[in-house]
Amino acid sequence: MYSPYGSGGINDMKKLTIGILAHVDSGKTTLSEAMLLKTGAIRKAGRVDHGDAFLDGYEMERNRGITIFSKQALLEWEDVSATILDTPGHVDFSAEMERTLSVLDYGILVISASEGIQSHTRTLWKLLRRSGIPTFLFINKMDLSLKKPEEIMTLLRKELGAGLIDFTPGRSEEARMDDLSMAEDRFLEMALEGKLPDNQQIAEAVRNRRIFPCYFGSALKFDGIGDFLQGLAAYTTAPPLQEDFGARIFKVTRDEQKERLTFMKVTGGTLHVKDRLTGTDRDGNEWSEKVNQIRIYSGMKYTTPGQASQGTVLAVTGLTRTLPGDVLGAESAGKEEVLEPFLNYRIILPPEVDVHRGLRDMRELAEEDPKLNVTWNEESGEIGIRMMGEVQLEILQALTKQRFGYEITFGAGKILYRETLAEPTEGIGHFEPLRHYAEVHLVMEPAERGSGITLETRVPEDELARNWQRLILTHLGERQFPGVLTGAPLTDVKITLTAGRAHKKHTEGGDFRQATYRAVRCGLMRGNCTLLEPWFDFVLRVPTGNIGRAMTDIRNMGGSFGEPENDRTGSGDMVTLRGRSPASEMMDYQARVTAYTKGKGTLSCSLGGYEACHNQEEVVSASGYDPEADLAFPPDSVFCTHGESGIVKWYDIEDWMHLPLTLTRDDGEEGDGEAERAAEERMASYRRDMASDDELMAIFERTYGKVKRPAVGPDRRKPAGSSPGSSFGREKYRGRNRTAGTGASPEDTWVVVDGYNVMFGWDSLKELTKSNYEAARSRLVERMCNYAGFTRYHVILVFDAYKVGGGRGSSERFHNIDIIYTKEEQTADSYIERCTLELRRENRNAGIRVVSSDSNVQQISLGHGALRVSSREFEREVTNVEETIRRIIRG
Repeated sequence: MYSPYGSGGINDMKKLTIGILAHVDSGKTTLSEAMLLKTGAIRKAGRVDHGDAFLDGYEMERNRGITIFSKQALLEWEDVSATILDTPGHVDFSAEMERTLSVLDYGILVISASEGIQSHTRTLWKLLRRSGIPTFLFINKMDLSLKKPEEIMTLLRKELGAGLIDFTPGRSEEARMDDLSMAEDRFLEMALEGKLPDNQQIAEAVRNRRIFPCYFGSALKFDGIGDFLQGLAAYTTAPPLQEDFGARIFKVTRDEQKERLTFMKVTGGTLHVKDRLTGTDRDGNEWSEKVNQIRIYSGMKYTTPGQASQGTVLAVTGLTRTLPGDVLGAESAGKEEVLEPFLNYRIILPPEVDVHRGLRDMRELAEEDPKLNVTWNEESGEIGIRMMGEVQLEILQALTKQRFGYEITFGAGKILYRETLAEPTEGIGHFEPLRHYAEVHLVMEPAERGSGITLETRVPEDELARNWQRLILTHLGERQFPGVLTGAPLTDVKITLTAGRAHKKHTEGGDFRQATYRAVRCGLMRGNCTLLEPWFDFVLRVPTGNIGRAMTDIRNMGGSFGEPENDRTGSGDMVTLRGRSPASEMMDYQARVTAYTKGKGTLSCSLGGYEACHNQEEVVSASGYDPEADLAFPPDSVFCTHGESGIVKWYDIEDWMHLPLTLTRDDGEEGDGEAERAAEERMASYRRDMASDDELMAIFERTYGKVKRPAVGPDRRKPAGSSPGSSFGREKYRGRNRTAGTGASPEDTWVVVDGYNVMFGWDSLKELTKSNYEAARSRLVERMCNYAGFTRYHVILVFDAYKVGGGRGSSERFHNIDIIYTKEEQTADSYIERCTLELRRENRNAGIRVVSSDSNVQQISLGHGALRVSSREFEREVTNVEETIRRIIRG
C-alpha cells in the first residue's frame, strides 16, 4: 500500500516554475487565485469578474476580464517552492503565452468541464507536447457540468491521447493501477508482481510525459484545490543543478516609471547585482551591459535581492538590447516559436504625431513583442504591423494611449500569406564578376507543414571546403526569402546544399552570399510554387434549427467539418460542428452567427496552421507581384566571359553553369515498368538493325562489348506513330522540365546537333578535343550512332567548316545518322537555320530538336518552332541512354 501524497523520496524544497494555460474563460486565473489563497500567499482571493484578481494587475485586464500579459506569483506548499506563471488564454495573445513555455518546468492545463476540449485547448496541448513540458490537468467548473468524471476522462483521452489518468483521491487503487499499467510497461510488470509504484516512480513517469495526472474540482468554490496541490508536491521533481551561469529571457516590458525590465529565468549558477552580462543582438552585434537591479515579482509587488540562484524567475534593470527568446551564459538556444500573427495592418497616426516619432514608439513596443514585426515602407511613408486579431488591436491602441499619449487607428487588415514548393526543384546560383567566383547548387523540396525552413549539406569536403559550406548554410539561415507568386515569405521547405565551387584565388565570403541568394531564387523560379493561407480550427455551436444554414456557410467558405454532435442542454437542443476553414472567410463570421441564431450561437476559433490557399489564382492575380522586377531578390546569375561580366537569366542557367545538375530523375514514378518494357523493345529493334550492318555492330561493341547476335527475323517494330514519344534519354526532373518531349513519335523526331559546340561543351569530350581533334570527333560520331539506334530519332550531326579554305561542304549517311560538313564561309548556324526550316515545311508535325549552347543557334531554333537543348543537357540525355543500354545488356 502506498500513500498518494507521501514523501516518496522526492528532494526537499523543489524549486519549480509552473505555467498555467487554458482556453479563455476556462477559469485559469481563478485557479491561480485559489492556489495562492490555499497556500497562504494571499489573504483574500480576488475574482476576474469583480476586477480584483491578484494577478490581473493592469487596468486593461480588469476592464476586460481577461489576462493580457503573463505574470508571476510565488507560493510554497510542503516541499515545493514554486513560481506560478499565469498566461493569457485569449488566442489574440498566444505569442505572450508561447514565450513563457521556454522557462517552464511543468505545465497546468485547465479545462472547463462544461465546455470540454475547445479549439485553443488543442493548440496548447500541441505546444506543450512540442516543448516536452510535463503536464498536469485540472478539470474546472465541475459544479456546472452535467457529466461525471468518468465520462469526461473518456472524452479527454479521445481528444488528447493516452496517458491521462484520474488521480483524484478516493478512486480505488486497483483502477488507478490499471491506468498506470496501460501507460508504461514498468508499471505493468509491477502490477503482475503485485507491487505498487512509489511517488518517485510516478514522478519520473510524469517528468518523461508518460502519464498526465488529472484532477477535478471547482476553483471558484475552492473544491479540489488541496488535492491538486498535494499532487503537485508528490509527483514533481526538481531540475538538476548546473554550476555555470545561464539564463533564458522570455519577456521584456516597462514599469510605471518606464524603466525597461528584462524578465528571465536563471537556468544555472547564480546572478548577482552589478554582474556584467554579454550577448548578441538580432543583427549579430555583440553587447555587454551591467545588471543594475534584480526584482522578484509576485503579482504587482516585488523584492530586490542582491543575487538569485538557479530556478529563480526575475526581472532585471540595466539591459537595453535584450529581446524575448534571447539566452545568456551557458544556456543553449531553444526551439523556434510556432504561433505567428496572420494579419497585417497599416497604422494611422494622428495629424499632430510625426511619422518618425510614431515609428520609434512602435519599435519600442516591438521590443516587448517581436511578433508585431513593425515595418516601414519608405515609398509610401506607412508603418505596418502584424497582429493576431481585433482584441489585440484594441489593446495596442490602449497601450499606445497610456504610454505615449496619443491615439492610433488602423487600416483594413490583410491576410499574411506564405509560399512553399509543391515538388522538388534545383536552384543554381553563380556569381562571377571580374576577380570574383562562386557557384552554388541547392535542391529544394517541400517539407512538413509547420516545419519552416530546414537546412542540410551533402557535399563532400574534398569537393567544397567545410568553411565554405558553413558559410552557405549561414547565408541560407540569415534572411527570410520571399516566394515568387506574391512575394510572401517562403516556408516549409527543406534546402540541401548539393554542389558548390570556389576559386582558390578569387573567391571571397561575399561571393557565396550572392551565389546562395540567387540559387534560392532561381530554384523557386524553376520550381512549382504554391500559396499557403492561415486556416482556423473552429467549434461552431448553433440551435438545431440553424444547422443547415451553418453547414452551407462553411462549405461556401471552402471549409470542412465532421459529423454534427447533438448537445441537449437546459438551454434547448443545440448542435456542435467542429472543422477547419480559411481564416480569410471566417474572420467576421461570429457576427453572422449571432444574427441568424438570434444570439444563441457561439463560434470559437484558433489558428490551425497554414494550408493550401483556397483561391490561389485570385490572390496571386490581385497581388500584382512580378518576381523578376524584385531587384532585392534577383533569380539571375553573373558570369564572366572575355574579361567582362554579364547577367544570365535564370531560365538559361543550365547552358552556363560550371557544375552539373544534382537533382536526379525520379525512378519511382508509376509507369516505370512500361517505360522499361519500351526500352527493351527499342533495344531489340536496334539489335536487329545491327545484325544487317557489321560496321554499326562494331561501333556498338566498341562501346558495350560483345553481344549475342539475334537471328534475323521479321521486324516486329510498331508502325510509325503507333506509340508515344519516348521519355528515355531525357532526364525527368521534378521541377520545371525544359527538355520536355516534342509530342511527336520517335520516328518523326529530328535531332540536329551542332557538332563542334558539343565537342567543346561536353566534359567527356573536351579534354580529348584538345589533344586529338579527330579522335574526339570520331568518338562523338560513334555515340550518336548508338543514341540514334536506341531512340529511333533521326540525327543530323553538323560540323562547321566556315574557316576551312576551299571547303566545298559534304554530307554522308554514316550507318544510321547523317553527317554534314558545311562549305567554306558557311557557318553551322546558317545550315541549321535552313535545315530546321526545310524540316518544318516538309512535316508540320515533326518534332525538331536543336542541340547547341550557342545563343544564335538557340534563337534560330525557337524561330522555327524547334525545341532548344543545351549541350550540357544533351550530354546528360545521351549518358542516360547509354546507362539504359548497359542495364538492359546486363539483364
